Amino acid sequence: MSNIELEVCGGCNAKIPQESLGETLSSIKNFKRDDVLIGYDTMDDCALVRVDKNNGIVSTLDFFPPMVSDPYIFGQIAAANALSDIYAMGAEPICGLNIVLFPEDENINILKKILQGGASKVIEAGASLVGGHSIHDPKIKYGLSVTGKVDIDKVWKNNTPNEKDILILTKPLGVTLVTNAYGINILGQKEMDKAISSMIFLNKYAKEILEKYRISSATDVTGFSFMGHLSEMLGDKYSAIIDSKNIPILDGAKKAASEFVFTKGGQRNRMHMENMVEFLVDDFALEEVLYDPQTSGGLLVSIHKDDAKDALEELRKNNINAKIVGQISKKYDKSIFIE
Repeated sequence: MSNIELEVCGGCNAKIPQESLGETLSSIKNFKRDDVLIGYDTMDDCALVRVDKNNGIVSTLDFFPPMVSDPYIFGQIAAANALSDIYAMGAEPICGLNIVLFPEDENINILKKILQGGASKVIEAGASLVGGHSIHDPKIKYGLSVTGKVDIDKVWKNNTPNEKDILILTKPLGVTLVTNAYGINILGQKEMDKAISSMIFLNKYAKEILEKYRISSATDVTGFSFMGHLSEMLGDKYSAIIDSKNIPILDGAKKAASEFVFTKGGQRNRMHMENMVEFLVDDFALEEVLYDPQTSGGLLVSIHKDDAKDALEELRKNNINAKIVGQISKKYDKSIFIE
């Protein structure tokens, strides 16, 4: 770890609750241009704007307070998280703008390390940093606005699955549980390092494999948890049957939950989702993992059932520890069943 350390207080756990955000956005009057194909009305991962008949531009932004003490690693995580929305649309990132909130009297070397960490991931993504904006603020926050390009006919949306599709998740869950438990010495450096490795790993590599297959819907799992983002995918048309024994989970996450390392974001997610979910297994720690806010989480894709096995095999050959976690079903009285 760096000799310069950050105050840890955030990640995607800092998100405004899903229900409050939806209520707020619904109160805003908006004008939607004909070339705006996807706006915030469907809560998708990016906006999509048509450029011509075949090509579109996707746009997103993400920023948050630190969830690790090392400023360089924080920069890497924040950038990977911002880039993830582009990959969740099946798009390619082109450029990014830094978003910086930084205390006026803080050590400027901290900011240098944050920006260096962020730049390393933008470069890895094959995109260019083209500027940014900074203001003074009592608490450090960092992220990026990212622009990408996509073939309009191949864009992935977050709400268009098909019945009998298979659900694949490309990263393990439990990031906030692990980072919080590490902060109070319930978990050690080994578990924390695995969480960091997951957060800084770009979803670029999973996207480049999955785009070869029949993906009907995709999103990335972030602050609204696995449950919240899956529910957005299902909408009012479908339910999902989730295999509790096949959910990828970070080492230490269930231990943290068993030690009652609750997160505010996780409890908000539970309260928002509890009437939509039925647990057919008795596993409190698993419930906490499934409601846990993720920072730079994996892609959750709905893939044609005949493609799932081959896609999973290719992901694993490329050191992506993805798993088949369930299947899309017809609509039942609940949205999600954990069995």
